[in-house]
Amino acid sequence: MIDSLQSVVDQTGPQLKLRWLTAVPARELPLRGDAPEQAQHSLIGSLNCIHPNRLQVIGRPEQLYLKTLGSTAYGETINKLFADRPAAVIFTDGIEPDADIRERAAHAQTPLLGSSLGDQDLINHLRYFLTHALAERKTLHGVFIEVLGMGVLLIGDPAVGKSELALDLITRGHRIIADDAPRFARIAPEVVEGTCPETLRDFLEVRGLGILNIRAMFGEGAVMRNKTLNLIIDLQPLDHQQLACIDRLSGSLSVMNVLGLAVPKITMPVAPGRNLAILVEAAVRHQILRIRGYDAGVDFIDRQARAIGQDRPDPPGTRR
Repeated sequence: MIDSLQSVVDQTGPQLKLRWLTAVPARELPLRGDAPEQAQHSLIGSLNCIHPNRLQVIGRPEQLYLKTLGSTAYGETINKLFADRPAAVIFTDGIEPDADIRERAAHAQTPLLGSSLGDQDLINHLRYFLTHALAERKTLHGVFIEVLGMGVLLIGDPAVGKSELALDLITRGHRIIADDAPRFARIAPEVVEGTCPETLRDFLEVRGLGILNIRAMFGEGAVMRNKTLNLIIDLQPLDHQQLACIDRLSGSLSVMNVLGLAVPKITMPVAPGRNLAILVEAAVRHQILRIRGYDAGVDFIDRQARAIGQDRPDPPGTRR
């Protein structure tokens, strides 16, 4: 996992043409910062002394701005820049920092980096990279699969039939992302993305058959590297009393908290003779309609109310 300045430079340096303008720090520098207030700072952005970034970027516009400042204002700005203890200051567009900045950086023990890329190109690339690399993560037990364009996590007790259902869905043209231990990361306020650990990629364990290589068996189109989590289906063997408690109109729709995000969850009864693959497809289609603003249960209730209103007899004494 990327969590230090040195690891970011190692991972992105060749692509973003990053180079050290000062000596490589002897100790690992955390990107989040040690102090609580530093952990709240945005990760990267153009020079900002009011709301500091952990990686402060100085490009041509910032360089021109600094040159317009008088000596007093310039000194105050540079002092504020390094007093906020950024993880590093990055100079873009091939800009070389002047001797004064180098001296103050050395005194504050703040690394300086340089790149020949433009400031916005560098910021956009690094922001995307850091958003994914530093996202909060969680591993859930289940099978993560894409069904009709939606990321569906199949969960349930061991041996309930998750892998067999996933295999059935794959044969129907859907794609698997991860079996057994999909890893999820919250990459945006309303987005949780799931992927597969490298060692488990392409494999699916089915009891009685062992480990299957889905890519080798079904081809490249049967697997995916990552997908947004849209729906959770909890496979549960329910008795008659539990089935009777399920709402006949709205079903078993609820939510499950994943990394602080409420993800729709459907409890799907497992019983002999039920075609779970078709039911999963129907559940996904139903959820897509909900996202678009249509709820069949509400529509049904409204239709019944209209029918009752039309059949209601007129009150006594009312003329037609």
